[in-house]
Amino acid sequence: MKFGKLIRGAWIFILAAALGDARSLGQIPSPSDLPSSKFISTRGTDFIQYGRRYAYMGANFWYGANLGADDASGDRARLIRELDRMHQLGITNLRIMAGSEGPNTEPQRMLPAMQPGPGQYHEAVLHGLDFLLVEMAKRSMHAVLCLSNYWQWSGGFAQYVSWSLGTRIPYPPPAVGGDWDRYRRYAEQFYTNPNARQAYANHLHKVVTRTNSITGAPYSEDPTIMAWELANEPDISGNTQPLVDWIRASAHLIKSLDRHHLVISGSEGASAEEVNRLADIDYGTTHIWAQNAGWYDPKRPEETYKPARDRALGHLEGSRRLLASIGKPLVLAEFGLARDGERYAAGTPTTRRDDYYATLFDQVLRSIRRSDGLAGVNFWAWAGEGRPVTPGGWWSKGQPLIGDPPHEPQGWYSVYDSDQPLLQLIAAYSQLIRNATC
Repeated sequence: MKFGKLIRGAWIFILAAALGDARSLGQIPSPSDLPSSKFISTRGTDFIQYGRRYAYMGANFWYGANLGADDASGDRARLIRELDRMHQLGITNLRIMAGSEGPNTEPQRMLPAMQPGPGQYHEAVLHGLDFLLVEMAKRSMHAVLCLSNYWQWSGGFAQYVSWSLGTRIPYPPPAVGGDWDRYRRYAEQFYTNPNARQAYANHLHKVVTRTNSITGAPYSEDPTIMAWELANEPDISGNTQPLVDWIRASAHLIKSLDRHHLVISGSEGASAEEVNRLADIDYGTTHIWAQNAGWYDPKRPEETYKPARDRALGHLEGSRRLLASIGKPLVLAEFGLARDGERYAAGTPTTRRDDYYATLFDQVLRSIRRSDGLAGVNFWAWAGEGRPVTPGGWWSKGQPLIGDPPHEPQGWYSVYDSDQPLLQLIAAYSQLIRNATC
């Protein structure tokens, strides 16, 4: 098994140092009392905090606000346990959904929705986001808050279109007869539908200007928040101008409401260069999905793994060069790989996943050491103690939320708290990343 340069045994000792260096939990800070230097900013291709370079090991924890809900749908005790686990591993940044759209009767959705109807809010989930941010602050973690979604698993753009037009969403697979192209055409009406765009803007305004119900501090004054992400993977087929126009307007709106926090588009495909050159977009992100892109087949690893790994490295380097040419940082914000043989249950092997993570972590670390573009990584996705009721099956209401959204086989890309070799790898690279910015 290859673990980049760390396989020569050194990573075990680095792991021990990483766990020994874990910061103790503190009291809830009052964000309004903190100096502006505590807000993460950018300087060229680096992030800056307290006047020093900031780089990070992070995870996708999209369901965090739902886990923190203060009604029967939440599980705050589990949320605290998951944050403690990630904190001990040196994970300091979480990418979280701060927008989900209903109604709660729709399929393939994270439930309950934060916004079950246009302008109607499930307060328990908003309180869950408040609680999550408070608990993250105790652990010196930072949040990237994603306000909506191009895809259907949180409602997203298609739901805004459905509310505006009064029509049914043509769901993609795994819906019976589902078609991805038909779904995309429907969702992409969002960019040119004034009512759909306004409903999104209303949600943006509500969350960005929210006051935390626990601390009494405005979100706009909370240094726990690193960045606002306009949406998860917004994309468009054909003419890209409607997408660019929406990103420009939405980013500008956030900047008019919040002078402290960074803004990212969430987009990486269509018009990546034009989008990342926009004045109100502070850094770029890239997502790498080797199996989804057809590069890797976990049932044929001997033939497909190495070429897929090489393509992933090439994709990451291409994205780094693009953002470096623009003069902004880049984050590897999503990547994952199936367990060996495309198994889904905890306890099944992750040999190639471990190698894949190590390879990409190593490239991120090298760039951080050189200060030449890459400045952070969020792997997909943290499941922690959560387990699928049916490994490889579909999620349904009442089942544990894990790393895989409801429309994907449960356990596909989830990182369990029992995946010890991978957790050790994450802890080791967390320490190396911290050392690289000291």
